[in-house]
Amino acid sequence: MTESKKVEEVLSDEFTEEVVVSERVVTETNKSEASTPPRYETTTEHTLVVGKYNHVDAGSDVDVHDKNLSGGVAKVEAAQAVWGKRGYILMLGGIWLSMYVYSLDGSTTFNYLQYATSSYSQHSMLGTISTAGAIIISVGNPFMAKLADYIGRGETICLTVIFYLVGYILYASSQDINQYAAGNIIYSLGYTGLSMVNTIVLYDSTTLRYRAFAAGMINIPWIINAFAGSLIAGRILEGAGWRWGYGMFAILVPACLAPIVGALMWGQWKARKKGILQILPDPEKDFVKNPLKSAKRFFKEVDIPGLILVAAALALILLPLQLAPRYPGGWQNPSYIAMLVVGCVLVPVFCVWELWLAERFGFLPIAPLRFFKNGNIAAAILVNFFGFVSFYLQFMFQYSFIMVAKDWTYTELGYFGNIQTVALCLFGLISGIILIWWKRPKWLMVIGLLIRLLGTGLMIRARGALGGTAELVWCQLLQGWGGGFAATISGVIASAMVPHTDMAVVVALVNLCAEIGNGIGTAIATAVWNAQMPGELAAHVPTTNGTLLTELFNSATLIASYPIDDPIRQGAMIAYGNVMRKLCIGATVVAVVPPIVAWFMFTDIELDNTQNKFDNRDLTGKVVEDAKVVEFSANKGGAETKNGEEKV
Repeated sequence: MTESKKVEEVLSDEFTEEVVVSERVVTETNKSEASTPPRYETTTEHTLVVGKYNHVDAGSDVDVHDKNLSGGVAKVEAAQAVWGKRGYILMLGGIWLSMYVYSLDGSTTFNYLQYATSSYSQHSMLGTISTAGAIIISVGNPFMAKLADYIGRGETICLTVIFYLVGYILYASSQDINQYAAGNIIYSLGYTGLSMVNTIVLYDSTTLRYRAFAAGMINIPWIINAFAGSLIAGRILEGAGWRWGYGMFAILVPACLAPIVGALMWGQWKARKKGILQILPDPEKDFVKNPLKSAKRFFKEVDIPGLILVAAALALILLPLQLAPRYPGGWQNPSYIAMLVVGCVLVPVFCVWELWLAERFGFLPIAPLRFFKNGNIAAAILVNFFGFVSFYLQFMFQYSFIMVAKDWTYTELGYFGNIQTVALCLFGLISGIILIWWKRPKWLMVIGLLIRLLGTGLMIRARGALGGTAELVWCQLLQGWGGGFAATISGVIASAMVPHTDMAVVVALVNLCAEIGNGIGTAIATAVWNAQMPGELAAHVPTTNGTLLTELFNSATLIASYPIDDPIRQGAMIAYGNVMRKLCIGATVVAVVPPIVAWFMFTDIELDNTQNKFDNRDLTGKVVEDAKVVEFSANKGGAETKNGEEKV
């Protein structure tokens, strides 16, 4: 039986759920037959078939890559086969533009959080709102990655636009802290979705050798907006107000995301037109005709139980840490104790489900055991987790501290707040340039983590003792330098250790654990702040007016409204400095862990011109001759050689 006949039989099988056919060189015939699927004359040995059918019957020439490929990955591989130079440039330009508006959002809107919460006299809720957002962002990473594999990259970006719009509208129109918090939850889904899908598409479209460089290039907007964003935020706060600062993105985001969506969807359309991509209706994905079957399939492929377990565990652990110190009774309230206990119990339940039970019941887990058997993936997860805990321990109230301790304008505050961001992006790009020629990423990662540890340790003096401006700036630069190396390289190494069809999930898993670290660091910082700041203010602010002390605790902007030499502000500066010093000590202790993990667990792999180190494929899924292949080793995380191939 010829190869083209085999493909025809598969396409005509009435029991086929979904079939995606990608052929590298094809000649299409019988185009005029509208009632039947197009037929192909195949002149290449590689035929990509994805779908739930008997691959054995389809032929032994259908390899593992083809059988395991998800619909979203098949679409983007097919698109890359037809993009050409212009289409590829359009796609990269679309990613850059979407990252520009993403960075403009991140460089401006964080400035509004202090003013929004203070306008409701709820500044101490800043940490709680941020933690709630961090939980959504954490769970949103694997959710959006699963969607990108399930429905496609471009389709998922469209969904993130909807979340963005609803979130911004709720932000801008909020009348109390509850409405503002609701906007934050929905906005966080859009924010994490855009970041996640952009990263996935970039990794889809770049080889290992150039992946870190490309990641650095698309982060250049963060450098631009460190200055432009500060000016914009300052002008908005001085003029239209923070509500308009949120509202303007309801217009900017859809406009800036249109090119990347257009490039992805155009590539899919062109691939289907040329016969490189064929998608047949799938009854189990048709929610209108088969709502129960489609819901069940979505439930399993996206791993809804795993997402619910991790979200519930995070919420029940992190939120009580922040809420208990703020309300009468504190930890004497049995509700907080019960929440914390249940949350801690859910953590091992989540681990057992993901590592051993999910696949037994037909689910596609977000954290499968095979990932953790690879030392490089496990190391990337640990480095990002502890790095984010350390970072957010000192960063959560940094802006408020500087607002109180320094007599700076809105624009100057924005500039300072973006110093570390600029350094992260600049040194991330530098690491990418280095890795184009020096293809061994491990030791560059270790160097970066040691530099970050130095910057974190120096913060103890710079912030705890109300150090000078130069000291504060150098702390930010050193942390950004080391963090830029670490963040860029860890993502590249993790994506290199799995086949393309697993790439989105493993990147999401690393980001999930990083955001869990974000939530834990934020929760601890907020708990310390809420527990100790009232006493510090009472001890150092020269007043016995309990109402005034409560108002000062709830509003950093009220403290900043006093002249810099006013006794009330001077006392608040000492109080803020004392609490920040303790947070910086904790951040430094945690920052010791990542370089140790990187030193002992990472393998010094070689970055080459393949999509990953797991198989020998290029960006379109075509076999690359003479490429080194790695395999998972369940026994250790290092690399070994087997028949001339690397084994990881």
